[in-house]
Amino acid sequence: MSTDPLLQPFQLKHLTLRNRLMISSHEPAYPEDGMPKGRYRAYHAERAKAGIALTMTAGSVAVSKDSPPVFNNILAYKDEVVPWMKAMVDECHDHGAAVMVQLTHLGRRTRWDKGDWLPVVAPTMDREPAHRAFPKLIEQWDIDRIKKDFADAAERMKAAGVDGIDFESFGHLLSQFWSPMSNHLDNDYGGSLENRMRFSLEVLGAIRERVGQDFILGIRYVMDEDTPEGYSKEEGFEISRRLKASGLVDFLNVTKGHIETDAGLTDNIPIMGMASAPFLDLAGELRREVRFPIFHATRIQDVATARHAIAAGKVDMIGMTRAHMADPHIMRKILEGREETIRPCVGANYCLDRIYQGGLALCTHNAATGREETMPHDIPKATHRKKVVIAGAGPAGLEAARVAGERGHDVVVFEAASKPGGQILLTAQNPRRREMIGIIDWRVAECERLGVTVRYDTWAESDTIRAENPDVVIVATGGLPHTAILKEGNDLVTSSWDLISGDVKPGQNVLIYDDAGDHAGLQAAEVVAKAGGKVEIMTRDRAFAPEVMAMNLVPYMRELQKRGATFTVTYLVEAVRKQGNQLLAVIGSDYGGIAREQLHDQIIVNQGTRPNADLYHDLLPFSKNGGAVDYEKLIAGVPQQEGATGEFQLYRIGDAVAARNTHAAVYDALRLVKDI
Repeated sequence: MSTDPLLQPFQLKHLTLRNRLMISSHEPAYPEDGMPKGRYRAYHAERAKAGIALTMTAGSVAVSKDSPPVFNNILAYKDEVVPWMKAMVDECHDHGAAVMVQLTHLGRRTRWDKGDWLPVVAPTMDREPAHRAFPKLIEQWDIDRIKKDFADAAERMKAAGVDGIDFESFGHLLSQFWSPMSNHLDNDYGGSLENRMRFSLEVLGAIRERVGQDFILGIRYVMDEDTPEGYSKEEGFEISRRLKASGLVDFLNVTKGHIETDAGLTDNIPIMGMASAPFLDLAGELRREVRFPIFHATRIQDVATARHAIAAGKVDMIGMTRAHMADPHIMRKILEGREETIRPCVGANYCLDRIYQGGLALCTHNAATGREETMPHDIPKATHRKKVVIAGAGPAGLEAARVAGERGHDVVVFEAASKPGGQILLTAQNPRRREMIGIIDWRVAECERLGVTVRYDTWAESDTIRAENPDVVIVATGGLPHTAILKEGNDLVTSSWDLISGDVKPGQNVLIYDDAGDHAGLQAAEVVAKAGGKVEIMTRDRAFAPEVMAMNLVPYMRELQKRGATFTVTYLVEAVRKQGNQLLAVIGSDYGGIAREQLHDQIIVNQGTRPNADLYHDLLPFSKNGGAVDYEKLIAGVPQQEGATGEFQLYRIGDAVAARNTHAAVYDALRLVKDI
């Protein structure tokens, strides 16, 4: 038997978990009509067959109709959920993984204009800042029916064959009763801790009556709300002791913080540039105190930390949830002695930020996650070896090279710079976003393992490419910043790239006109602010930096607000003129009726990129396909049709096509090259 702490089995009541690695409950927003259908099942099955001990499916599953999901969650209040859940559970069981599910009532953490338009209910009439709905103060008949809803939903999950249930407490209705900041009741459910816990214990009691004593139940909650308005660590310990003493739960799944604001949520689920495993020691302290099974998952993004968590006795089961979105085969690679090939989670948080904007959870650098029905995590070998030449060693080019290498092709990459990375090299200039370089480092290591040839400091021209006698040419040359958007004065402005790269020093009174709304605008603003300059960020949009999204926005806001940055929305820069040794910005508005001027010593324009596509156009006359992509074949996963004449198939991907993001670049490469 292995001595690896992670590979030791864990006994939880009657359930034997084959190792100590789990995926905590999370909702990737994959349901269809509120049901876990094909996409959902394939996502969890992929991780189950790779050897994970426990996959906790379906975060925040709705138990009541007045708990409508604010993004696409499973609806456990419908009987039809049972066969869909059973199909997923059975497939994961077939691969040897245990399955649990998370049930919840959102309380005030939802909206009245979702689902059936029922009033939001909570033990307070104060709205939650993140979701903005003013709740109805909960009544006894609400409490009675919600307890029944919980019990009904638990019974459905047991019928589906799940191995246990994990109840979401923190920020949701159960802990809205626990927390002084959201419990303003003056009856038997408010005031003292005993009263504030009464509802949760009654819910758990009602569920126990329905599912029996042998069925596994646990609760995920915060040990410390980490806000003056909430409950403290000391009270969190008392809550834990009372949960254990109740005999109603079999494990405690603990974390720390509060989630009713974007800032609180980001501290609770840290992103890149924030501490790894920030609450692991707290979980360990609880385990020593209560001597009870402890589960934990908060930014455990590497195997070494997970192994330490078990070896040091801090927890019984350790979760690597976002890490398994980046690489679903972590346990398989541990078992095979290939930990160095694990694709790292860089904490970009594209997954969570997308779901909070109503999209599917996708990994910024694993385009197969969430697309398991159509995209492979393991790349199959090609039947015929081809010569594949790629121009550009950014994320798109390196992903194309990696996939082509996995296919068994002879791959050569040309890169004009002395090192790989493309635009990610700019992103990584910010110390807080330095982890993004992991997207590049992993692909470089994989290309080396696969025998891909990369030629740096080589400007690829048409003759350079053709001299390789390629069968396939992929242009991944990225884009260049576009600033020529003004009616006048385009020669007077600077690009965000110039500031981020250090090619241009920041001014002292700087206007950043952000017409792209991505990271580059805010990153440039940080450069100015940290240098001591006064910075105003202006956008014609009604909200600034919409492409950055909620949780990624938090660190920028903390830095820029601390340094006095100004944010101006719904205004645009129409022109820039020289006035002495300063620049005069002419300001207008899409709404009309506005014309004003303001002076700055530097004006930055962030308007995305335009394709660096000269090489592509030079190669077109020699291509078999004229650069065309058959979209129907691409979407269907069918190889592209080769042209009758010409030297090679020619494609371009990533920002060499149009300005998008890292995930789009990686997805372009994967879905094209997997069929070459």
